[in-house]
Amino acid sequence: MANITAAMVKELRDKTGAGMMDCKAALAETNGDVEAAVDWLRKKGLAKAAKKSGRVAAEGLVAVAIEGTKGVVVEVNAETDFVARNDQFQALAANIARVGLTVGDDVEAIKAAAYPGGGTVAEAIANAIATIGENMTLRRAASISVPQGVVASYIHNAAGENLGRIGVLVGLSSTGKTKELATLGRQIAMHIAAASPLALDPAGLDPATVEREKAILSEKHAGKPANVIEKIVESGLKTYYKEVCLLDQAFIHDPSKTVAQVLKEAEGKAGAPVSLTGFVRYSLGEGIEKEETDFAAEVAAAVGG
Repeated sequence: MANITAAMVKELRDKTGAGMMDCKAALAETNGDVEAAVDWLRKKGLAKAAKKSGRVAAEGLVAVAIEGTKGVVVEVNAETDFVARNDQFQALAANIARVGLTVGDDVEAIKAAAYPGGGTVAEAIANAIATIGENMTLRRAASISVPQGVVASYIHNAAGENLGRIGVLVGLSSTGKTKELATLGRQIAMHIAAASPLALDPAGLDPATVEREKAILSEKHAGKPANVIEKIVESGLKTYYKEVCLLDQAFIHDPSKTVAQVLKEAEGKAGAPVSLTGFVRYSLGEGIEKEETDFAAEVAAAVGG
């Protein structure tokens, strides 16, 4: 058996970015052959994963999966938008969403869960990193469920079935006709994709967001009597709610009605009361700080210019 030195382990780690113990095991398995050890790590899905983990992954796909009255949406990130068109990556994102239907929307629970075809979701991600060569992460997951009714979805900028850059889930609780509810749910999901509401109604808004809006309205009219400012703020908040609260927004398919009015009118076709219990809207990469790079400078540096 070859003598595995610290220098050999370091060389392999620098080549692959794999963990120290994994590198040592790979060298032991390949009798100290570094190149063979690289292949061994790649086959195990361990090569490149660690090395790529520092890169910003703000591209990728949003995936949705629905089964019965439950739906899950996940965001799986990669470094470039090219990966979103990769069949392996698309299958990975779709399968992760389906796993979420079983284990729920806790990211760590999803990563630890069994992946279709063997291993865990975390191992499947590591394998994809090794094969495709980009850092990838399961960034977040959310679920919607109703006791009865439908969970509807909409994907904007679709890259494949239930895969795209914006994913929306909507929960409609009702004993009404499923077909009517499904049509309504999809229309509302499309509305959410376009209108980006922050909450279902004013009660669902972050109090800090409301206070910030109040402060902005007050500052705009500084110098006026306090009672006047109070009325201006009250009126301004009503306008704000119409902009950011789903039920108060003008419906994109018929701006003469609010979403709340559309829901009420839909009860006739559905044959029963309809309640919009919640929604989730994921837009790919929102909130991730992308590193700005100077491409010309990068090329110059690469050629020593």
